[in-house]
Formats: sequence, C-alpha cells, structure tokens
Amino acid sequence: MPRSYVQEARKRVGPKKLRIRPIIERLAVEHADATIALTFSSPLELLVSVMLSAQTTDVNVNRVTKTLFRKYHAPEDYLAVPQEELERDIFATGFYRQKAKSLRGMMKMLIEEFDGEVPRTLEELVRIPGVARKTANVVSAELGHAQGIVVDTHVRRLSQRLGFTKEEDPVKIERDLMKLVPREDWARFPHLLIWHGRRVCDARRPRCEDCVINDLCPSSRV
Repeated sequence: MPRSYVQEARKRVGPKKLRIRPIIERLAVEHADATIALTFSSPLELLVSVMLSAQTTDVNVNRVTKTLFRKYHAPEDYLAVPQEELERDIFATGFYRQKAKSLRGMMKMLIEEFDGEVPRTLEELVRIPGVARKTANVVSAELGHAQGIVVDTHVRRLSQRLGFTKEEDPVKIERDLMKLVPREDWARFPHLLIWHGRRVCDARRPRCEDCVINDLCPSSRV
C-alpha cells in the first residue's frame, strides 16, 4: 500500500466545497502550461502512448514513440509484424512482453469492433485489452469527452493533503473528486495537481512557502 497523506490535513481552512474553485483558479494561473506530457498527433498515438506509460516515465515513452510512430501508423501495422519485433520496438518502456500483447489485442479489437478508430466513451475504452479505467480517463479527457477524473500518484497525494478525500483507493478517490470538482474542470484538474505535485508539492519535502494555495490547504506547513 502506498504511503497515505490523509493525516497531514489537520488545519482548519474552510469547507472543501468553498475551497475547490479558488484552488483550481490559482493553480490554473500558476501552471498555465499544465498539459499532458506525452507526445502524440492522433487518437491512436495517444492511446498507445498512455498504455505504454504504465510503470515508466512520460519522457521515456516519448523517446520510444518518436521512432515507434514513424513505423506504425494504423492498427493494421501493429498486427503486420511478429510480436517479437513489436516487443523489441517498445522494449525500453519495460514490461514489453505484456505491453506488446496488449497492443496487439487492442489493435485487433479496434479493427473488428470500432472500424479502426479509437472510441471516445469510457464504457467502450475499458473494453479494450490493456486499457484500465485510468488509461480510459486520460484518453477520453484528451479527446474532449472527460467522463471521470484521472487519479495518479500526484492526484492521490494532493487530494489527500488538500482534504478532498480520506480514501486510499484510486476509484474511491475519483468518486470523491467527481462530486467536488466542477464537471467542466474534470479534464484539466488532474493536470493542475500533477504539475503542482512535480514542481511544488513534493511527496517528501513540500515547498509550502512557495505554494499559491497554502492558505487553502489543511496540510500547509506555513
């Protein structure tokens, strides 16, 4: 079980429903460049990139896909080569055997059930081999159809520190956030927390003195 940050939220800073909008607004100004770090130019490339990003960094994925996307353009391309060749092409992302198997299963379903196109809805995306809810949330949000809120390690940590949830399970955290975050912000909210988590709210040594929302944070050390 990952470390919990729930107990850090001890200060009284007002109801979370009154804090959520100003927190989003301030973070949107502070991190105006907050966006997905993966590089892609089509829905298919987005889906592949997100799937490959499991258990590795976005920087590493972008390094691999820079070459990968010059070789593979359509679902059929991923099925036209032996699995061993695809494994070699994505080796650097780790867990390459399982990822290659999932990629091929993904492409087969896209061709057979979706006319080779990446579906937009969460319900359809999670049916695809290798696509769990987090991946589906990322893809649907980036394609302009956010139906949930992405919960990664940064979103989990900051949501707990901000007193938005006391849950540990990502699905339950997402449920709490969906009740709190305005629907129009479902897509950008995770990006704001992720970038704030990387730049300011570090897991071990949060820089509360440099935080634009420290007066709204029940875990602030200021």
